[in-house]
Amino acid sequence: MPREIPKAYEPQEIEERWAKAWFDEKLFRAENSGDGSGRTFSIALPPPNVTGSIHIGHMLEHTQIDMLVRWHRMRGERTLWLPGMDHAGIATQFVVERMLAKDGIKRQDLGREEFERRVWKWKAESGGVIKGQMIRLGASCDWTRERFTLEPALYRAVLEAFLRLYRDGLIYRGRYMVNWCPRCLTAISDLEVVHNERTGNLWYLRYPVAGTKEHLVVATTRPETMLGDTAVAVHPDDERYQHLIGKKVLLPLMNREIPIIADASVDREFGTGAVKITPAHDPNDFEMGKRHNLPQIDVMTDDAHMSEAAGPYAGLERFVARARIIADLEKLSLLEKVVEHTHSVGTCDRCKAIVEPRVSTQWFMKMKPLAEPAAKVVLDGLIEVVPDNQRTILLGWFENIRDWCISRQLWWGHRIPIWHCADCKEMVPALDSRVEIVEGHARAASPPQKCSKCGSAKLTQDKDVLDTWFSSALWPFSTLGWPDDTDDLRTYYPTSLLISGYDILFFWDARMIMMGLQLSGDLFEPDKVPGSSAAAQKKETSSAPQKSVNDPASTIPFRRLYLHSLVRTAEGAKMSKTKGTGVDPLELTQKFGTDALRYMLASMAAPGTDIILSEDRILGARAFANKIWNAARFLFMNLEKAEAASGITLEEVASPEIRAQAPYQIKGDSGLVHRWIFFRLAAAAAQVNHALQDFRFHEACQVSYQFFWGDFCDWYIEWVKPQLSDSDRETAVAAWRNIFAVLDAALRLLHPVMPFLTEGLWHQLPQPDGARSIALDRFPEALTKWEDNDANKDMMVLQEIITAARNIRAEMKIDQKRKIPADLSSSDSAIRKLAELNAEPLTRLATLSALNISSSRLDGAGAAVRSTSQFDLRIAYGDAIDKDVEIARLQKEIDRLAKDIESKRGRLGDETFLSKAPAKIVEDLKTTLAGREIEHQKLLDRLNQLA
Repeated sequence: MPREIPKAYEPQEIEERWAKAWFDEKLFRAENSGDGSGRTFSIALPPPNVTGSIHIGHMLEHTQIDMLVRWHRMRGERTLWLPGMDHAGIATQFVVERMLAKDGIKRQDLGREEFERRVWKWKAESGGVIKGQMIRLGASCDWTRERFTLEPALYRAVLEAFLRLYRDGLIYRGRYMVNWCPRCLTAISDLEVVHNERTGNLWYLRYPVAGTKEHLVVATTRPETMLGDTAVAVHPDDERYQHLIGKKVLLPLMNREIPIIADASVDREFGTGAVKITPAHDPNDFEMGKRHNLPQIDVMTDDAHMSEAAGPYAGLERFVARARIIADLEKLSLLEKVVEHTHSVGTCDRCKAIVEPRVSTQWFMKMKPLAEPAAKVVLDGLIEVVPDNQRTILLGWFENIRDWCISRQLWWGHRIPIWHCADCKEMVPALDSRVEIVEGHARAASPPQKCSKCGSAKLTQDKDVLDTWFSSALWPFSTLGWPDDTDDLRTYYPTSLLISGYDILFFWDARMIMMGLQLSGDLFEPDKVPGSSAAAQKKETSSAPQKSVNDPASTIPFRRLYLHSLVRTAEGAKMSKTKGTGVDPLELTQKFGTDALRYMLASMAAPGTDIILSEDRILGARAFANKIWNAARFLFMNLEKAEAASGITLEEVASPEIRAQAPYQIKGDSGLVHRWIFFRLAAAAAQVNHALQDFRFHEACQVSYQFFWGDFCDWYIEWVKPQLSDSDRETAVAAWRNIFAVLDAALRLLHPVMPFLTEGLWHQLPQPDGARSIALDRFPEALTKWEDNDANKDMMVLQEIITAARNIRAEMKIDQKRKIPADLSSSDSAIRKLAELNAEPLTRLATLSALNISSSRLDGAGAAVRSTSQFDLRIAYGDAIDKDVEIARLQKEIDRLAKDIESKRGRLGDETFLSKAPAKIVEDLKTTLAGREIEHQKLLDRLNQLA
């Protein structure tokens, strides 16, 4: 008996069932895929924050990754999508501290160890929400290989990476200018600072010149930092200040004399051409201070209050201190003027607090030596970057790279494996990268016991942790077992592809390239790998391909990098939770279904263009899902009738062996439409394969849509309906076999983008013993036996005839069910014969009572005629409409359009309107007018024909 398919398509029921089944059965283990050919495809999930939840950007990214993963898996490749989470140092610590604050507890009250224990407890109970959401949304990850950046194996990888880079002189500690977040209480990298143009003030302050009655006026946007000034600088060639160079000014409010210095970096056009120098609070001043040996006075605390060095302003919050300082300067007549000024203000990417440039002792990583080989592999094409404009941006960043501040003043994260000697201040690294498990969590297992310089045992581990992005930069190889030599590393590294948002191109993608080239090469040199003898033995027995450390292609983290677009609101705004424009994709999937949302996102994901999210577009995708469901249900319901009438069974027409032999010949028929549908299937499969290979997800969706809805449903099913119930059982069986073979292939074609719906319907068909999922079935290929250009050309002619008849009927507003005669004329005997052989489907699908075929020229008088290069089609008015009624209707519509056209022309001729209306409104009006004029002319032509 045919399977029972419910009348209504309820995606939630289908999706929850299959999502659970896929996860419970570990269906997507890499070992479950592959046809033994040795081909592999591997990709790592960009690890979402453990604090996070799915947002629409994740949904787009995960959809694109999942489409490619399912496609490669169905092509017989051993496929690994490796998932995991990032510990998200700042974000996670912030979340837990906020929870503690509700109980009036500060982390300092708990101490470091207890605080870390609380964070791990929170992670176990509440972290990793995204995993559950990804499972529900069907991401075909190998969850058996899930990783977390703070788990012991990855902790060890981070230690190994740090120690190697430190011993190679690429990691160093120093006192430099950093970006300081006063809310997160840590240094952050340049990439984590968001610069926005803001309108503020430029204050002109008067600094008395010592021993004179002169004042030197300086301009500043941050008056509170003046308390830490250690000089005033002018350009050495600025004639206005030549006489003052070498003298001193009295720093207002602090009564401290500071020198007037000359430096060529001073911009003579900014402000007055004289600038205050605060080496501890400005990156440019810091560099100038080094050149002139100026002292550094830090006048702020970590939380952006004024420090003891701020004298009478100590303890005040920075902006409160600013207001007090301005008021005091005004009282002393030392505030010359205040002007409005637009300037760039840096804010923390996470908490949005205004960042303070501060001198601080931090850990840094030299980037130039790593950036040069990274740029080379991109230039040489070893890593393909798509779209190409992002390749240019990436290369520019490599060229202008700065050292990376890798330390963070946090407690949650990978603690820096350096110990400080209390006696001689020497820095001593951990002895090796081994880790030990304490209360279930990892920490360095080989701390030094004594100072390597003085022998003292008074050693204290550095308090800082590493920037979260440091561990993420190791992700492609640390997750596969590095620094050990593992089968996974040898099989799946380098990974095949990385899909990422272009907003983290520098944060993550570029750093992975640099770290991969620097660190992963020795995994092919077992003598350099911990446990090398075991590694060497494993290498001898490994079936994975051998790779060479001297080949950069073996050490890059991924071979291709695709940077996807952003999703925007219907108004074009960037999605933002803080602005209230964020969209929870789980709400949309609950409303419309996951497959519909996936299809909508993918169908709009053209490379280099952002996606405008609207419910109308999702409704269109939901309608497509309904169409797929209803088409399958129609076939199964009609097969049930065929079984009752002729004993045709599902196994007889749709078993795997039967489907594999399609197409089948139809007795007494050229089989034109059957030959055509398999030709179209082959073309669609080829086009989708090419589109996915080139990240043209929108084209893959459009081709699949056109094939299923257009070719399969609108043409093929409608064409062969009579054959499915033909009294000749042999004809009916052949037609059913072909249609189920096409349905099966169409489901596999659609599976990468619509996995749940296709999985459910695939299981309605008979499958081989042991077949578990459509995800492990084969993706359709363009078989040679399906090639049939002649069938395609003939069907195009027949479709054109039917379409011409339908268009005439629509224009004449003929009732859809009313059958009318038509005349077809062609000078081509082959076309006339083709029409004669297919008269039944032509008249049925065009709703004609008869189709008169001839070679004579058709008279257009009193009729509507459609002419093409191959035929003319004529439908007489007398056969189809009441002429007088139609003339009256046309005249009424022509009059309405004429008034509308006159109105729009009037607006476009109004100079006042044109001067005030936005350009887009004017252009839209012109476009609408042009459309109305074309429509008006068509109706006039029709009226003339009738008259």
